[in-house]
Amino acid sequence: MKYFLWIIFLLAIGSIFLGFALPDSDTPLHLKASEKAFSEKLIGFGVLGLFFVFMPIFLVHRWKGKQLKDYTLTAENFEKMRKNGKNLNQSK
Repeated sequence: MKYFLWIIFLLAIGSIFLGFALPDSDTPLHLKASEKAFSEKLIGFGVLGLFFVFMPIFLVHRWKGKQLKDYTLTAENFEKMRKNGKNLNQSK
């Protein structure tokens, strides 16, 4: 799963980078319009891949085996912190 996430991440970032780099290349004027449209599609697909494919898979991968109640502030968690001697108002 780790390598799959890396591959998706690198493909998305590569697509975005290529989309920004492509219009700067030396091409004839009659190809500039189609090249610009293609570069905008590359940027768009890279962003979509990053946020709608990579991010949900990454969050599921990192959240596996963890409980949401351990990370929320509830009365039970406040009691646990008081028992452990952690002062909530104390600054470092």
